Amino acid sequence: MTGTNPPAAALAGGSEPVAVGTPRGPVEVFDAGTHVVVGRHGSEVSVPAHLVDHERNLRALVALGCDRVLAVASTGSLRRDLPTGSVIAPDDLFGPWVNPTIFDDQRGHSVPGFDPVWRAEVVGAWRDRAATPIHDGGVYVQTGGPRFETPAEIRFFATVGDVIGMTVFAECLIARELGLSYAAVCVVDNLANGLGDRPLTVEEFRAGVEHNRDRMVRDLSRVIPALSPETPSGGGPWA
Repeated sequence: MTGTNPPAAALAGGSEPVAVGTPRGPVEVFDAGTHVVVGRHGSEVSVPAHLVDHERNLRALVALGCDRVLAVASTGSLRRDLPTGSVIAPDDLFGPWVNPTIFDDQRGHSVPGFDPVWRAEVVGAWRDRAATPIHDGGVYVQTGGPRFETPAEIRFFATVGDVIGMTVFAECLIARELGLSYAAVCVVDNLANGLGDRPLTVEEFRAGVEHNRDRMVRDLSRVIPALSPETPSGGGPWA
């Protein structure tokens, strides 16, 4: 599991962090037994989006034997009918400028996207276990960050997308290149800049993150056991 909201430690069942070595440097990982948790922005959520080393984070998961990733992401809504507090499992991605790869040869020619089987398992477990409804499907738009978008940019992105963030598309591409099945659950922490009655502020965004955090921890604490190796649909170790 990779995440920003809630933070990694909150999803790790009280486990202590351990450093996992990778060719790109060590990664702090919380090993909960049935799953491991990595904070994509670091355990203290201090690494800005444009500096996140997705390959390093994901190589740590591969080193631990994980075969799939459930990404948890903070997003802005591009739709007024998808208000703050909504949860969505996107099924498509938009970001023509998002093109990271671990390869320097023809293997970099890949077909991007979420793993449909794993995504369906996540949505099913969420519907069975979580208190918050989940929107099944939608388009995640990725921008470069770390700044938020202008109202004009949001009007443009709203023609193709439902939620907007700064990490999931890039992370998904690298995960697939490393052989990891990948799905995402996104929480709406704010209406995108220009959609609300007043301009978005950083303080408003942070308040949305704080408001949603405890509820996301409760929901994920119910969903994660249904996806663990001990359950019929659990498969192998996962992140």
